[in-house]
Amino acid sequence: MIHLLVALILLPLAATAAQLESGDYRYREDVEQFIDRLAADSDYSEQELIDLFSQVKNQRQLFERMNKPAEKLEWHQYRKIFLTDKRIRRGVDFWNRNRDLLERIEADYGVPPEIVVAIVGVETFYGQYKGKAPVFDTLVTFAFDYPKRARFFTAELEAYLRLAKENGFDPRSLKGSYAGAMGMPQFISSSYRNYAVDYDADGQADLFDSLPDVLGSVANYFRKHGWKPGQPVAHRLQARADAARGFKTDLKPAYRWAQLQNAGFDSKDEIPADAPVSLVRLKQPDGYEYWAGRDNFYVITRYNHSELYAMAVHQLGQAIRQARSRQLAQNEGGAQ
Repeated sequence: MIHLLVALILLPLAATAAQLESGDYRYREDVEQFIDRLAADSDYSEQELIDLFSQVKNQRQLFERMNKPAEKLEWHQYRKIFLTDKRIRRGVDFWNRNRDLLERIEADYGVPPEIVVAIVGVETFYGQYKGKAPVFDTLVTFAFDYPKRARFFTAELEAYLRLAKENGFDPRSLKGSYAGAMGMPQFISSSYRNYAVDYDADGQADLFDSLPDVLGSVANYFRKHGWKPGQPVAHRLQARADAARGFKTDLKPAYRWAQLQNAGFDSKDEIPADAPVSLVRLKQPDGYEYWAGRDNFYVITRYNHSELYAMAVHQLGQAIRQARSRQLAQNEGGAQ
């Protein structure tokens, strides 16, 4: 009899443990509060949300990747990932195949082709690697089981569910990155809702299968974040040994070029004395290299808040443009 009573007591506990292990978030108080709030303020019914959260498969295995992103590498390590001959060649091919589209986008948004091409080159190798993690399950796991980023991922989870409802797709259907980013440009949910554009005018902004929408949305993202057409991204600097003393390395331009010059920095580029710049410091095996970041460098960091990322996009874009120019020159020479 005692054994039976113990079994009856332990049975609900075992069931709850099994539910949590399998990823059933339905019975958690924090999830119930989220469901109640969203059901009261969206087109979702409470039962729809309950059904969704009852099917989640926990994605805790992604925590390690979140804790060790590539942006924690040193520059010389990070650069090797993205500045490769293969990625440059593929970028040239991608640009050539989509030349007319990229030219229209530049005319509409003011963002040059090399930046748009470099973004999709860095993010997904031109659409080849879009991610395999279930977006909904990933966002739920990070929102409710990853406390240090819970606020961010809770907001992204809500944005994702609203995005799904607005666009008529099953929230459980999409795959993405380990952080829930989606499509060829790897937009997070809030960016998808705020910056994706229907550039092919078919009635829906599709960042998975519509190349015009993908590239147009990248350019729109940059324009909305203050891209300045015709302005440089960054300038390589030479520096005296003590030139960086007293300067902060921040993403946003906080100095004027004249201040860096007076401290002992110089550049082969012509930079207006009053140009707003940031001081970018990148670690090499034998020390640091310095760059002056312009407003457009800061705009790239709005896509990914890392000076390593922005520099990789800038340098990849420049390498693709230069390789394409050489290719065009060779083709013209061969045609003569």
